[in-house]
Amino acid sequence: MDKNFQSLAPNYFKEGYSCSESIARAAVEMNMADESLVSIATSFSGGMSLRCLCGAVAGSQMVLGLLHGRNKDNKARVLAKEFYERFTNNHKVACCKVLSAGFKDFHSPERKAHCANIVEECGKILDEMLSQIKSDTLIKK
Repeated sequence: MDKNFQSLAPNYFKEGYSCSESIARAAVEMNMADESLVSIATSFSGGMSLRCLCGAVAGSQMVLGLLHGRNKDNKARVLAKEFYERFTNNHKVACCKVLSAGFKDFHSPERKAHCANIVEECGKILDEMLSQIKSDTLIKK
């Protein structure tokens, strides 16, 4: 089985990595980044600890920036917008507080399962986008 974000990231989340760290850890395992990305991602956990931007979305944006930022092909901002639009087509928002509003206890197993699904979905979107980029079918700007 090929390594991809959709399969790796949720497993890291279930092992105790945060949402943003799980996406970053998957990037490390797939040799896209070094271990420092996981440490960078820590501060984006739990919506930057304020439950603002979903950490899985933030982690995905970090990967897009790492692979396509200023010193690469400089498509990161276009790709960031595309990722955000794909995510919000399903959820309407990317705010951790809103996405987890139905869970009274932020540390409950139910909320954690909900977030694992979001991590998996972000992984899937990221996999799809990176595959499209690789096959040169996504945004030629």
